[in-house]
Order: sequence, then C-alpha cells, then structure tokens
Amino acid sequence: MKKIGQIAVVLLALSINTMAQCSLCTKTAQQLGEGPAKGLNAGILMLAVTPLIIIAFLGFRYYRNNRQQA
Repeated sequence: MKKIGQIAVVLLALSINTMAQCSLCTKTAQQLGEGPAKGLNAGILMLAVTPLIIIAFLGFRYYRNNRQQA
C-alpha cells in the first residue's frame, strides 16, 4: 500500500505541466493568447481532478472492504 501512495505522489508531481486540451480548446486558447490559455488549461485540469478523486476513493473503499473479508 505504501508503494501505491509513492507512485501516486510521483504521478501527481509529473502531471503539473500536463496539457489538458482537446483540439477545439487548443484553437480557442491560441486565439486568447498566452495568459488566458494557461488559465484555460489549469481550469480543465481542475475539472478533471474531482471525478478522478471520487473514482480513486471508491476503488480504495472497494479494495479495503474486499481485503478484510478474505
């Protein structure tokens, strides 16, 4: 379990500069300029984090409940 946490921290640290734009959003961001484009990208990443946290939490609960029964 400790290794999973370490892997999660490393992946989170590496994803800071991740580009999270589809082709349509990229074209829109190019028209906005550098500053707003970075803000748009940050907003997309923030919106993506919430469902991922929920899925991770549910997966952890499922894993913990099934591990205790075995």
